[in-house]
Amino acid sequence: MQRLLWICLAGALGTAARYFVGLWAARQFSSGFPYGTLIVNLTGCFLIAAVMNVAAVRAWSETTRLALTVGFLGGFTTYSSFNHETTTLAASGAAGAASLNVLLTLVGGFIAGVLGVLVARALTSN
Repeated sequence: MQRLLWICLAGALGTAARYFVGLWAARQFSSGFPYGTLIVNLTGCFLIAAVMNVAAVRAWSETTRLALTVGFLGGFTTYSSFNHETTTLAASGAAGAASLNVLLTLVGGFIAGVLGVLVARALTSN
């Protein structure tokens, strides 16, 4: 139960960090491109790779690793998890599975988004 509380607290902090990065990016850059999301996703990819490797070498506790990765980075961006899992597949020699994960995530996500818009429009039309 204590581990779950740490993960939830870290997740709330990651969510807040994502919000503040979005606000900062909106002030710094034009609003015609989702710079905030790009910054969060790229930063998250870097951080999850660094945390997972340092955690393995330094033998961090499972609670610390999960609080930082599932909690903070999960609240900050789920793209970092997608990137880490795909990179791990590719590095372990499963390039086909890594490619399939990329294809299904990108194409499937786009299709799911389109379907979500269509369902929402159907539910809200007069």
